[in-house]
Amino acid sequence: MLDRLARPLHDLRVSVTDRCNFRCDYCMPAALYADERRFLPVPELLSFDEIARVVGLAARELGVKKLRLTGGEPLLRPRLAELVQRLAALGLLEEITLTTNGLLLAEHASQLRAAGLQRITVSLDSLDEAGFSRMNGGIGGVSRVLEGIAAASRAGFERIKLNCVVVRGQNEDAVLALSERFRGTPHIVRFIEYMDVGTQNHWRAEDVLSAREIVARIEARWPLEPLAANYPGEVARRFRYRDGGGEIGVIASVSEPFCGQCQRARLSADGRLLTCLFAADGVSLKPLLRGSQASDDDRGLAELLRDTWRARDDRYSQEREQQSAGRPRRRLEMYQVGG
Repeated sequence: MLDRLARPLHDLRVSVTDRCNFRCDYCMPAALYADERRFLPVPELLSFDEIARVVGLAARELGVKKLRLTGGEPLLRPRLAELVQRLAALGLLEEITLTTNGLLLAEHASQLRAAGLQRITVSLDSLDEAGFSRMNGGIGGVSRVLEGIAAASRAGFERIKLNCVVVRGQNEDAVLALSERFRGTPHIVRFIEYMDVGTQNHWRAEDVLSAREIVARIEARWPLEPLAANYPGEVARRFRYRDGGGEIGVIASVSEPFCGQCQRARLSADGRLLTCLFAADGVSLKPLLRGSQASDDDRGLAELLRDTWRARDDRYSQEREQQSAGRPRRRLEMYQVGG
């Protein structure tokens, strides 16, 4: 199943909620998202039955092999382990993973592992309490996230990925601090260039610390060597420490766009199929899941999934300069898209 640029669909990211317990400036600034009425009422969220139906069709009919549960903050969705168990029971996916901010991870890790979750990614933008608070809107503490990572390790998640969005002038010190903290462990820190996802973060190109600069800073302290990708379309460029201290990754969607290898689709919490992280809108699946067009027959839903992917020609990161020079296009916010 190929899109217009001959890209297959391999990964599906499913947002289980648009709510979050952090207020990171690059996603959900506190000044704009204090009002809970901004978020979806519970009946508007896809049910577990609906999510499992879409995932099963995407795996059987379109070739999806890897599933990632996201949000918002996915651990805010009640009984999430129940959904993981149902998706694992489909027997159609090579990997089921989760991205979380880690604040609630300690209390959920064992249950998620027992349900069939295979891997966890934790967002961690600073190890310094002041820096952590500055980045996430002053909520929680970094020690609680570190406790969550330790609990996940004990539960059997041996190789956890840690995502750090690096913003020039705000958390640059996290590059070396996180590298040092997790050297010698099985965990992999991935540094992500600050991206213009959504419209509320006042993104500027000059605030981007490029992947090249990030790698140079780490290599000046601990020499690195590049590694091959784990699979076609992997977004992170991989490096390992020459002294055997482990692995890091960098995601350079601003300075070195990788749209040509993008194999991801996203299912929003309210049931829209999105074909790009920078989407302005999506195709609603709800009419075929509930309401007047709903049916137990999966043929119509499968055809809509296929038609949406076949029509895909998104390559926003490659066109970013043109978008900036002209009239900026409307984009969904990160918490709506699912990261």
